[in-house]
Amino acid sequence: MSSESTSSRIPEAVLTRAPKVLLHDHLDGGLRPGTVAELADLTGYTALPVTDPVELGRWFREAADSGSLVSYLETFAHTCGVMQTEEALVRVAAEAVEDLAADGVVYAEVRYAPELFVERGLSLDAVVEAIQAGFAEGERRVADGGGRIRVGTLLCAMRQHARALEIAGLAVRYRDAGVVGFDIAGPEDGFPPTRNLDAFEFLRTNNAHFTIHAGEAFGLASIWEAIQHCGAERLGHGVRIVDDIKTDSDGTVHLGRLAAYVRDRRIPLEICPTSNVQTGAARSIGEHPIGMLARLRFRVTVNTDNRLMSGCTMTSEFAALAEAFGFGLPDLEWFTINAMKSAFLDFDQRLDIINTVIKPGYATLHSLA
Repeated sequence: MSSESTSSRIPEAVLTRAPKVLLHDHLDGGLRPGTVAELADLTGYTALPVTDPVELGRWFREAADSGSLVSYLETFAHTCGVMQTEEALVRVAAEAVEDLAADGVVYAEVRYAPELFVERGLSLDAVVEAIQAGFAEGERRVADGGGRIRVGTLLCAMRQHARALEIAGLAVRYRDAGVVGFDIAGPEDGFPPTRNLDAFEFLRTNNAHFTIHAGEAFGLASIWEAIQHCGAERLGHGVRIVDDIKTDSDGTVHLGRLAAYVRDRRIPLEICPTSNVQTGAARSIGEHPIGMLARLRFRVTVNTDNRLMSGCTMTSEFAALAEAFGFGLPDLEWFTINAMKSAFLDFDQRLDIINTVIKPGYATLHSLA
């Protein structure tokens, strides 16, 4: 990778302005703390641990710093708890777009599980339509302010439930309305992706895109099943692929069969550094496998996962990685183009964003850093 400037030589304003592409961001993991508190009051949700926005934001981050994926996921009870009305869903979606655009994100794929927002009687279709309306409203606000962002939607099925085929059908039904793909999320251990083979077969026969959470809390078996049995186009996290990479005492690196396959096929890794540290998939940012994976030229992308729980942005993730690994602007541009190449968007549209937004944006920044 580049030996150009570390984050200490890249001004924060430059990092913020850098065009970014985000492929792995959960809608219910990115609410503003103040919005959570306000929606709890408006919707009668009484289970919040605290109601002061500053204290609430701190609580989410501290609760997520558990080192356990299962414990990390428990924080979502509160965000999902306040997202049970159409008005709440529209607001949360619109604010997410505004926040991402303010962070320099020019294209984002935001994901959520529709089945988590039906506790008060909303239908799955009503959930999707409310969130799509919110995304459209957010894009309008950004454009009115002179900014630019495009958002695609990924619909998730919870792997511990039995609704994957139903949610896959929903994704196909709304793919001409902004839903660009499908995912399965939730606890990996005990819920392998092969439990949902009927959903993935349905998606393939309908020429639909999908990614799979794999290789986060669970190891190589999860990645292998996601790719070889289910046909995943991308790996949600996929960080445990390093378990199939060995390094000799002299620094010689050996890729196992699965790691070599993932690299050779250019299967994108949706890596979320801060989240990986919180859930125990990596011990620290400095010890995160992203350094090795980038050096070995895997199709690495950088993502936020859950901005509220991790207290992160794309800018802060870039800054932390630059500090830890000496990544310079050329490396950040490489991550960004990797992500745009891997997006579930038509090829000509991906190419247009790369050539008219990302490359010119970084060309300008190179002269400022």
